[in-house]
Amino acid sequence: MDIDSIGTWAGEVYKALENSETRTLGLKLVKKATKLKKDEIMAALGWLGREGKIVITMNDEDIVISLV
Repeated sequence: MDIDSIGTWAGEVYKALENSETRTLGLKLVKKATKLKKDEIMAALGWLGREGKIVITMNDEDIVISLV
């Protein structure tokens, strides 16, 4: 895992969120849309969160990620 890989994964997660109708996806749907492993998604979410591009919340069943 290196900085370039994390940046690439962040781009994939961002595109998946951008392409959803509500600009919001649960973690399970992000995984399905991007085909990334859970640790890759978490690294990407850290990247996007640090840049202030996403908001992460929890519901009863899943982690929910939304574009700002």
